Amino acid sequence: MSPPRPSTAQRLAAAAVHAYTALGSVLALLMVHLSYAGEVTAVLWLFLVAMVVDGTDGFLARRFRVKEVLPGFDGALLDNIVDFITYAFAPMVLLWSAGYLPDGWLGGVVAAVPVLASCVQFCRTDAKTEDHFFLGFPSYWNVAAFYLVVLDAGAPVVTAVLLVLAVLVFVPVRYVYPSRTATAWRLTMALTTGWLVLYAVILARSPSPEPWLVALSLAYVVYYTGLSLHLTLSRRPALTGTR
Repeated sequence: MSPPRPSTAQRLAAAAVHAYTALGSVLALLMVHLSYAGEVTAVLWLFLVAMVVDGTDGFLARRFRVKEVLPGFDGALLDNIVDFITYAFAPMVLLWSAGYLPDGWLGGVVAAVPVLASCVQFCRTDAKTEDHFFLGFPSYWNVAAFYLVVLDAGAPVVTAVLLVLAVLVFVPVRYVYPSRTATAWRLTMALTTGWLVLYAVILARSPSPEPWLVALSLAYVVYYTGLSLHLTLSRRPALTGTR
């Protein structure tokens, strides 16, 4: 017996979830436009909006069973497209247009490296593991750009950070997927929410946020990285012992 067909209301709800995800593409368009208009802080605010959308659309997709209701529409592909342009492409446009990269052609080369690394990552079938981890640095270029701007880093520092992170894309560390990794899920989600609030507070107090606010927000980055490394290293013995 075949399952019942989705109702019109169910299809409309699923389509609305996809439209919500697709909103990120419009945000990316605004990011690029405002970057070239010199509105750096506005772009950083749009980064925050994009992260909120990205952090909630998955819950909505599962709640409204979009895969079952609209099986002919690839929501995962849409999510990857939006994530690429908001998390990788737009942040490099911001850093390059706002003068945080080296002058001349070298700045273009430095901006291109993370974009190319992210192209590879977003096309890898193992970029997201079955147990909900990101394999390799998960293209959080928007987060990197946020701190580089807030800390007013010079071109040499920005270049070094971007190149190191581009290399880490190919290093098989299992990075926590905040909304889906089971281990310490409640703690991670609570800290992630707190970090998003701190992000907003720091921006609201720009261009001179209190150093302790920035340091407190960086404590979350240390937690996230430490948990990811711990879970990666604690898994290795089991893998090497499997035959």
